[in-house]
Amino acid sequence: MFNTNTISRFQQLETPFYYYDLNLLKQTLQACTSAASAYNFHVHYAMKANFNPKVLDLIQSFGIGADCVSGGEVKAAIDHGFAKDKVVFAGVGKSDKEINEALDRDIFCFNVESVQELQIINDLAKAKNKTASVAIRINPNVDAHTHHFITTGLEENKFGVNTWELPAVAEALSKCTNLQFIGIHFHIGSQITDLGVYKNLCIRVNELQQWFEDHNLPVKVLNLGGGLGVDYQNPDEKPICDFESYFKVFNDFLTVKPGQEVHFELGRALVAQSAALISRVLYVKNGIKKNFLILDAGMTELIRPMLYQAYHQIENLSQNSKFKIQNNPQLTTRDSQLHYDVVGPICESTDCFRKDVELPESFRGDLIAVRTAGAYGEVMVSGYNLRDRVGSVYSE
Repeated sequence: MFNTNTISRFQQLETPFYYYDLNLLKQTLQACTSAASAYNFHVHYAMKANFNPKVLDLIQSFGIGADCVSGGEVKAAIDHGFAKDKVVFAGVGKSDKEINEALDRDIFCFNVESVQELQIINDLAKAKNKTASVAIRINPNVDAHTHHFITTGLEENKFGVNTWELPAVAEALSKCTNLQFIGIHFHIGSQITDLGVYKNLCIRVNELQQWFEDHNLPVKVLNLGGGLGVDYQNPDEKPICDFESYFKVFNDFLTVKPGQEVHFELGRALVAQSAALISRVLYVKNGIKKNFLILDAGMTELIRPMLYQAYHQIENLSQNSKFKIQNNPQLTTRDSQLHYDVVGPICESTDCFRKDVELPESFRGDLIAVRTAGAYGEVMVSGYNLRDRVGSVYSE
């Protein structure tokens, strides 16, 4: 992601900022769409992962659909050229205003998460003399084996309809004359790295879709959600997910009947590795027990480490050996390594990217890269401490 010319360019820029490698993003999209097309699978991009305008424009250019969880995301998707017949609207708490706006835009489908929501969408569609297509998001009680904050498919989670509620769903669908049932939807969590979890999901989906068929509710769309994880520890070794193996699991274990469509909603897997948060060292505080690098970026720019205890690779670009030698050809000494707690400037003790990070000896003004920040980085910024919103820089 970083060569000496890129680092030299960063030296001239005000920090912090998000750096997007659009070439890597393009390669990732090519790998995903190629692997999905081998099985005629449909891919929707999970907008919540990153809605940077240039990122959206590039993703849309690959003909991918959009998975939205708010009215604002529905609007942004269509404004950026995503086909409305490829836009799905999920979310456990859709407001009447958001539902009405989505109805006005004639989107492909609402992923519905409760019996009451079915009734609300039906009433709002009836008032507009429209028929809304709906898929039922089912909680399959499949453990994603991921962080408990980002697990979504267990009965203890707030998302989806539990299996014991399905008779009430069928009854509601029979009475909601302004709804068209088209399928079933699942999403069991995020940052899933064990593909065996998806085999378990397929087995459960096979059972559940048969329940709908037995109750005279033909399933046209099987939406398996997303959640495919990325390698935060080794971003350069595995910059692109193994989409071929991912989709093959579903091809091998999912029962797909004639005329059915299989849909996916991938977010992090498409965009995470394409960006890094670039910051500068403001101060170095060396002590007896701890050394601190205090950066000009903090939890207001990347909250994942503080919110989820998430790991991000951290690099000192200014002390990169190739960069140092290029700028000082006489330099032949090896870097001394020190351990630092890498922290931000926010007035909170939790404002820490990582503790005990081994880095070359670092100095005020050094450029620091926090890697794999393309998903849930820029979209989760805040104005806490009245900090300025930072900008973005692109590889082009």
